[in-house]
Amino acid sequence: MEITARAPGKIILAGEHAVVHGYTAVASSIDLYTVVSLRLCSEDEDTIKLQLNEVGLDFSWPIERIKEVISHLGSPFSSTPTSCSLETVKSLTALVDEKNFPETKIGLASGVCAFLWLYTSILGFKPATVIVSSELPLGAGLGSSAAYCVALSATLLAFSDSVKLDASQKGWLMFKETEVELLNKWAFEGEKIIHGRPSGVDNSVSTFGNLIKYKSGSMTRINSNMPLRMLITNTKVGRDTKALVANVSSRKSRHPDAMCSVLNAIESISDEWSTIIQSHAVDDLSLSANEEKLGELMEMNQGLLLSIGVSHASIETVLQTTMKYKLASKLTGAGGGGCVLTLLPTQLSEAVVDKLVEELESYGFQCFRAGIGGKGVQISFDGSS
Repeated sequence: MEITARAPGKIILAGEHAVVHGYTAVASSIDLYTVVSLRLCSEDEDTIKLQLNEVGLDFSWPIERIKEVISHLGSPFSSTPTSCSLETVKSLTALVDEKNFPETKIGLASGVCAFLWLYTSILGFKPATVIVSSELPLGAGLGSSAAYCVALSATLLAFSDSVKLDASQKGWLMFKETEVELLNKWAFEGEKIIHGRPSGVDNSVSTFGNLIKYKSGSMTRINSNMPLRMLITNTKVGRDTKALVANVSSRKSRHPDAMCSVLNAIESISDEWSTIIQSHAVDDLSLSANEEKLGELMEMNQGLLLSIGVSHASIETVLQTTMKYKLASKLTGAGGGGCVLTLLPTQLSEAVVDKLVEELESYGFQCFRAGIGGKGVQISFDGSS
C-alpha cells in the first residue's frame, strides 16, 4: 500500500523582521507543494530507503544498522511528539555521514537526520521506500523544510495507529482537527532538527493552510475571503538570515525611537492586511478596491523594510521591473536576496503576467505564480491524485 501527502509552502505577507521584536506578522500558505509518498515493503527487504528527487539524492539504510545506532528508542511512540536529544542527533548525523554526502549538498544532511528521527519515532523499524518531490525552491524563504516535515509526518502518521483515515476515499483528503494538531507537533520536531530554534510559524502554515497571525509566540489562524494571486520571484541570491536579523537589532539599539516608529508602522500594516483579507467583497468593484489597498500596504511595507537595511540590489531590480507594469511588490522573509512578492490583481491579463515573467527571468530570476491562503496538508490513498 502506498500513501501520498502534500503540504504547501508559505510566504510572509507582512511583518517580517518586526516579528522578531514582538510585533505582529501575517503568513500565508501558497499552492506550491512538497509531496511525499511512502510505500511499506515486505519484512524480508530489511531496508529503509529515502529518495530526494529534486536534488538527485538516494539513501538506503539496513534496518539492523539503524537499530545499532538508535536502539535506545524502543518501540515507536507516534501519539507522543518528542524532541530529538542532542545525543541522538549526533548518532543520526553519524549515520547520515556514512553515506558520503556530496560536499555541495551538505546543507541537506539535517533534513535527512529529521527524516530518520520522524520515521523511527512514528513507525519504528518497518522497511519502506519514501520518495520526496517538491515545487518549492530550497533555502529561498518559502518554507520548503517545513513543507517537507509536514508532508513526511502526514504519511508516517497515516500508517500509524494514531490517526484514523478512510483509505477507500478518492482524491485529496483532510485530517481531523485533533489529528492535524498531532501532525503539526511532529513536524515541528523535524523543523527543530533542521533549524535549531524555529518559531513554528512555517510548519503551522503548512499544516493548517490559510493564514496565520503571529505575535510573541502566539498564533491565530485566520481565513482568507479574497481569491488572491501572487507572482513569487526567486532572486536566487542566498542570504544570511542570522546576520540580517542581527543587523536590524543593532540598528534598533543605535536608533531606538526611530526604529520603534518603523516597527509600529509595520505592525499596523500587518493588522490592516489581516482585516482586509478577511473581509467579503460584495462585487468586482469592491474586490478591486481591496486589492488596491493591499498593493499600497505592500509598497509601504517594502519602504519600511528598505529603511531598516534588509533590501538588496536584486530585490530592487525586481521592484523596478514590476513598477513598470504598475504592480506592487515587496520582499518576503529575511530579505538580502531571497524572494519577492508581486500582487497580481484579478483583472490583470495573463498576457501581461507572461511578459513580466519573461522580463524578470531575463535577469536570471525564477518566477512562480501562486494562489495564497489555500488548504493545508492533505493525504491521498489512490496514488493518482
